[in-house]
Amino acid sequence: MNGGMYLKDQSPQGLYIENGFTLSQIDTIQNGYGNFYLQPNGIFYLTSNGEGFICTTSDFRNKDNIKYATQSGPMLLIEGKIHPKFRKGSHNVHIRNGVGVLPDGQLLFAISKERINFFDFASYFKQNGCKNALYLDGFVSRVYLPSKNWIQLDGNFGVIIGETKPIVSKE
Repeated sequence: MNGGMYLKDQSPQGLYIENGFTLSQIDTIQNGYGNFYLQPNGIFYLTSNGEGFICTTSDFRNKDNIKYATQSGPMLLIEGKIHPKFRKGSHNVHIRNGVGVLPDGQLLFAISKERINFFDFASYFKQNGCKNALYLDGFVSRVYLPSKNWIQLDGNFGVIIGETKPIVSKE
């Protein structure tokens, strides 16, 4: 699925680290326009040993062991609490996707098939036991998941998050 926000010139919005190289610097602007700037926003990152983390932008500390990172916003869950600006019953509905960290450290990626508001989307991560979760993108969200017959090839994307599996020889 797509996993982060991009600017009109196709450059990453905010921090973007790929294979340990910082390709876009962290964005600490507090009062910009759009979902990215709904504070607190946050950063999803993977370490070189495959551990996933989500934190608010203000709590992020760049370390040598970060292999991948994308900054987005807003945070959906912050230390187990739904973002304070989300309202139950809000009419601000779109297709949404995001990521959360489960209690066992595994990552939970989710995308809505129907339009959903931020409060209900954040509630999904909370009901699954996530302590922190980050909104990745909105109405342009797409998924390529052939195993579930969910193949969306339209749209323009910046960051793509994918799972790779080693090919096991049958010999």
